[in-house]
Amino acid sequence: MYAALDCMAVLAASTLFAAAAVAQTARDVRGPSPLVAIENEAPARLIVDPPLADQLAQGLVFIQYTTENLRVVPVFGKGALDVSPRIGHVHITVDDAPWHFVDASGETVIVVGLKPGPHKILLELADPTHHVIDSKSVSFEIPTPLKK
Repeated sequence: MYAALDCMAVLAASTLFAAAAVAQTARDVRGPSPLVAIENEAPARLIVDPPLADQLAQGLVFIQYTTENLRVVPVFGKGALDVSPRIGHVHITVDDAPWHFVDASGETVIVVGLKPGPHKILLELADPTHHVIDSKSVSFEIPTPLKK
């Protein structure tokens, strides 16, 4: 009986160790605490995925993005430059338009109503004063709808 309990204990301990080895901490997922200033912050970086294929086939453009070393929040102005960890937002320009719109949510960018054909969307990571820190461009094609 003790041998069976020992085997079960070893199995439970090894399972717990294996789970702990792959578990992530909150800091791994969310980044550093927003409550503690960071000395010598690493450069901010924008990471942009291509549009989601299933939605693009329907004429909808869904672009997921994330940032490193910058939190996307709706805070603007010169005073926000001193916030640590760093904060900012994203400028979004469609097809080289002379204007852009701003995303301060950090969520998927959605663009609808584009005509079939080639398009380009520029995403620019900006600080609270709209100074561009990093940028990525995504080119794609909206397919011609099938006639019914």
